[in-house]
Amino acid sequence: MTQKKKVCMLVHTHSFLDSRIFQKEAKSLQRNGYDVTMIVPRMKGKLFNVNKKPFNTQFLQKRFVHEGIKIVTYHYEQFKPTVDYMQSKVQSKMIFNNPIINLGLAENADVYHAHEITSLFLGIGIKRALAKQGKETKLIFDSHDLIPDPFDQKPKFLEMGKLLDKMLEEIDQMITVSPSIKAWYISKQPTLPIEIVYNSPPLNRSYKPMPPKANALTVGYEGHVSKEKKGSSDKIFNITKECKRNIENFKFKIIGGVLDGQTLPIPNYLKQNITLSGWVEFHDIPKQMTNVDIGWIDFDDLNKSLNRSYALPNKFFSYLNNGIPVIVNKCHDMEQFIRTHHCGIVLNKTKATGKDYAKAIQYLHENRDVLQQMSTNARKAMVELYNWEKMEQRLLSVYDSLLNQSKRFDIG
Repeated sequence: MTQKKKVCMLVHTHSFLDSRIFQKEAKSLQRNGYDVTMIVPRMKGKLFNVNKKPFNTQFLQKRFVHEGIKIVTYHYEQFKPTVDYMQSKVQSKMIFNNPIINLGLAENADVYHAHEITSLFLGIGIKRALAKQGKETKLIFDSHDLIPDPFDQKPKFLEMGKLLDKMLEEIDQMITVSPSIKAWYISKQPTLPIEIVYNSPPLNRSYKPMPPKANALTVGYEGHVSKEKKGSSDKIFNITKECKRNIENFKFKIIGGVLDGQTLPIPNYLKQNITLSGWVEFHDIPKQMTNVDIGWIDFDDLNKSLNRSYALPNKFFSYLNNGIPVIVNKCHDMEQFIRTHHCGIVLNKTKATGKDYAKAIQYLHENRDVLQQMSTNARKAMVELYNWEKMEQRLLSVYDSLLNQSKRFDIG
């Protein structure tokens, strides 16, 4: 019997239950015959959920198997390297070591798959040490974001950018999440193999188109709510305030909410219009989307963040998966996607207000035929092109190409 190929996911800041890392990539690889281990951080001694809430009574062992994936843990506080430290080790071309690298070496994997700059640093340490032992291993960097953000000119992030450029010379493959992020890295490393694996969920096979509702409308938001930035509570309140004036049965549904330890005080006059599901399990998201008509995304301060402009976030594909058109401010990659597939409205503003969004919502409320067609287009794009089942094939092609050293082809 052929021995299973071993994959080791390296994680430094994400929850081990992260939807991209665990729910999609790790599970897809395990389901397709790979032996998958994840090396993941505990914070203050505890593993934590996607909303940063610690698991106080679950997952207390240092090592365990969860849904077929082997989990190996370490203390985050014991590994917080500075940029200068990482630069010195990477530039030396020498072998370097620490307890987390030793955990990785113990796995003796065929592929190491890193998800942050710091975990990529660990991957380079592991790859160098295994090479000295005579074992060839492959290293993937999975760039979930464009970090460090090129628009952030703080000295720390400029140095981090130089560090990443140097580390990219030692990887075998990059995976990323949008066409513009891929293009950015190609401009820096023209020969670097890069594949796009979108942040798509598995296709919601229980989806049924909802009949139009004449006098009711629900706008949904999935994810983290904060005072400002993306998921701005102030904008949610302003959107709701404006829309409830003109739409008889208007609801704003938040699927997710604030991070652990934070609160979201809703003004009394909006409590009848705003509902919170709280943080739900990954596979329960489609159920929460059932009565949502329009999905909202707002990425503010685009003049300060190229990463946000280039983003195609999880929530974007969650909406489309459930036939929900998207309203978003002028973010480059989401705009290109929506214009291509006619599945939403892009406001012609990089900095949009609650009133701006309310006008777009009112337009779709008054033009139900347009809303219905956008819904059809959103679902069609997911069925035909962007569901996780298709992304899984991209992921498996990357792994097959790396491990068999067959000729790589670009399907991004």
